[in-house]
This record gives sequence, structure tokens and C-alpha cells, in this order.
Amino acid sequence: MILGVVLAGGKSSRFGSDKALAELGGHTLLARAVDALSGWCEMVVIAGREEGPARCIPDWPHPGMGPLGGIAAGLRYAQDMDYTSILTCGVDSVDLPPDLLSLLSPAPAFLAAQPVVGHWPARAAAAVEQILEGPGKHSMKALAEAMQATPVKTTHKTANINTQADLTAAEKHYGI
Repeated sequence: MILGVVLAGGKSSRFGSDKALAELGGHTLLARAVDALSGWCEMVVIAGREEGPARCIPDWPHPGMGPLGGIAAGLRYAQDMDYTSILTCGVDSVDLPPDLLSLLSPAPAFLAAQPVVGHWPARAAAAVEQILEGPGKHSMKALAEAMQATPVKTTHKTANINTQADLTAAEKHYGI
């Protein structure tokens, strides 16, 4: 079983406001991310928020740990609930490839152009925790190296909304 994990604990500093609540086509980015993962996963949780359109879990070990804090929380939850893996995306990941799960299988694998979009085995929890508790960089690259994850290249362009201008461009691109 696969658990979907929307990474939504960021500060949205480049966006200027809470981008999870920004709307694209009449739906919040948060709702769009939850809906996207729902197509591939038995259940979806939101890491790093207190409320949303799905069950919310706190980042681990605490807020402010970047994407790895959300991934660690998702992996811990997956282990507790007997999921075999998690499929992750950022709250700002729009228009994921329709064949995302097959592209990222077997786990561990991630989109080379957007490393927060990944498929991670539940057993990766210990590796993420070690990175977060260690002195080195708390980066997606460190996780990918520790797990010997496969970077997957695709011709499908997935939008990554970091600024208001990115949101405006996505609205124009998707005709919304």
C-alpha cells in the first residue's frame, strides 16, 4: 500500500503569502496536490500543516526542517500504519505526469527536475532521521544519495509554483 504525502510545511517566503491556500483554477494548491496523489495512493496526508482537506501530520522532528521534515513525518506515519511506501509531492507541484507512479517505481526514485516528487520505501524512515539528526546538509540530495534513489527524467513539464509570477504563468499555461 502506498501513502500519499503532500509536503506543505514551507514558509512560502518567495511567494509572499501562504501559497498552499493560493488558488489555481478555483482550487487551492493544497487541494490540488491532495487530489493529484489520491489517484495513486490508498490515503493521502498533509505534512507540516494543522488543517487541510486531508489528515494533517506535523513535520518531524519539528517544523522548519524543510522537505525532509515532511518526508520523515510521512515515513514514520507509513510505518505505523503498515504502508510499504510513500509518494510525495510539494504543495506547489502542479500537473504531475499521468504515469507518475510507474515512472517512480520501484522505490526509491524521484523526479530529477523536482526532487520533492518522489517514491520512498517506508524503511527509508531511519535514513531520513539520521540525516535530520546529523551534522550534514538536510537536503533531498542527501536522502537520494543515502537511499541510492533513482533520479527519473521525463519530458513532462511539472510546474513548481514559488512566486506569484509562477502562479500567474500556471494560470495562463493551463488555461485556467
